[in-house]
Amino acid sequence: MWKRIAFLTLFGGIASTAIADLQNVDVGGELRIRARYWNDTYVNGPAGPSEIRIPDFFVPRRPIGPFGVSSRYDWSSDEPDFQIVEQRTRLNVNADFTNEVRAFIELESYDWWGEDFRSDYVTGADSRANTNNDVEIYQAYIEASEMFGYPVRLRIGRQELKMGKGWLVDDITTAIWGRSFDAIRLTYSTDVVDVDAWYSKYVERGINEQDGDVDFMGLYATCRALEYLNTSLYWMWIRDGQSLNDTNFIAPIEWLEDLFNLDDYDPTSMHTVGARLWGEAGALDYDLELAYQFGDADAVGFGFKPVGQIYGDDGAEYDAWAADVEVGYSIDMAWQPRVFIGGAYFQGEDNRDLTFLEWAYPFYQPDASVSFNRMFPGKPYSLVLEIGQDMSNFYQVRTGVTVHPSEAVSAGLTVAYFGVDEPFDAPASFVLGGFKVPLAPALSFWTEESDEEIGTSAHLWLQYDYSEDWYIKVGWEHLFTGEGLEDGSFNHLYGLEFSGGRGNDDADYVYVDTGLKF
Repeated sequence: MWKRIAFLTLFGGIASTAIADLQNVDVGGELRIRARYWNDTYVNGPAGPSEIRIPDFFVPRRPIGPFGVSSRYDWSSDEPDFQIVEQRTRLNVNADFTNEVRAFIELESYDWWGEDFRSDYVTGADSRANTNNDVEIYQAYIEASEMFGYPVRLRIGRQELKMGKGWLVDDITTAIWGRSFDAIRLTYSTDVVDVDAWYSKYVERGINEQDGDVDFMGLYATCRALEYLNTSLYWMWIRDGQSLNDTNFIAPIEWLEDLFNLDDYDPTSMHTVGARLWGEAGALDYDLELAYQFGDADAVGFGFKPVGQIYGDDGAEYDAWAADVEVGYSIDMAWQPRVFIGGAYFQGEDNRDLTFLEWAYPFYQPDASVSFNRMFPGKPYSLVLEIGQDMSNFYQVRTGVTVHPSEAVSAGLTVAYFGVDEPFDAPASFVLGGFKVPLAPALSFWTEESDEEIGTSAHLWLQYDYSEDWYIKVGWEHLFTGEGLEDGSFNHLYGLEFSGGRGNDDADYVYVDTGLKF
């Protein structure tokens, strides 16, 4: 309730002072079309249903997590390839008023080619009524700048949020999908310092007399006082007040649960603090970012109910580090090459194995596995491995080069190695007819660790800027899969989803992307 009162008070105060006249209206937009092709990667496409790799009865009493040992990935040439052509259309109106006030509204439509075609070529029937009305209000906000004579900007409404380079909070989910938040954002900006504070409503559940919402807020400050060094410090907080219950028994049993500290889930409270250092010194450039995550992770622990048990882990906690580092050097010669080396690390946790004593103790309550939560990232580390930017519990080492053969043409090559931070312990097994068969499924403490090698990727791309507004880009990434992808570990959906496949065939991703702004 207090958050709603604060919001209405702030909004009302600003609205009462923002008396302005319309000065100018601009109309703009963007059109993006991208064709994409995967081979030897997915079972049923990127968002398709997963396939069971290890049935539940082969991992009894083990805290596997909410999705079981199932995978969307096959890493095998046995399954069909997958291809789509997607199109995003945006149209916006920007209205400028006096007193540095403006309003911005942007509509967006996203479709796959072939989704909304209206006519049946066999019969000629018009199926116009069956098409989806998928135009959304992507952004709609009021903005006031230079408020009360100070370098302060207030933005209220649905808006994009991008903090720093977008490592943890970005305005895109993939190259073509955008991300917007229903938020209030206050920005103080000078030539040397930028400070952002925001509050956003991530989920509104509308539960009477309960705080069941999900809220996302934070502070992000950047200092550019030194010539070769820029510094950012930040704190971000996601709070989920949803009420979670394993059981709903009669009062005496609920009292016993309280006595033994069972079924006692607190609101999830995830704090992320971090620092970024970046800059240029002559031909050398660098970008170093480090983040630490802590807080209650009961929304994750709730999903860790071992087969045959009632209760999840109501004491799960976030406690993980992440880092991204890159150093580049630009060479003063033809094509202006820039060579770089870098890497990334997202700490993982895998408590899915059992010791013999834990297996033998009938009242053992296992722990959840909580890896680093990347929140709302933008750029993926691999176009084959993580189209949804949902990988955690992994590390990467990368190197590459970008060149500019002409003013309108640019190209690049990145080679990266990927490994698992905390591998999964699969049931001890033997191979029969190409399939792994557990030696003794009931003895769930008898395991063998999966291989740590995810694989090595090579991404080659070429972009041609026909004009300032229109570009065409083509690219190809090849993944030399490692044994770790066939064995499988919990790397996707921030360490909650299994990534193992049927084999370890190499995989490819090819794309053609074009965009026009107006």
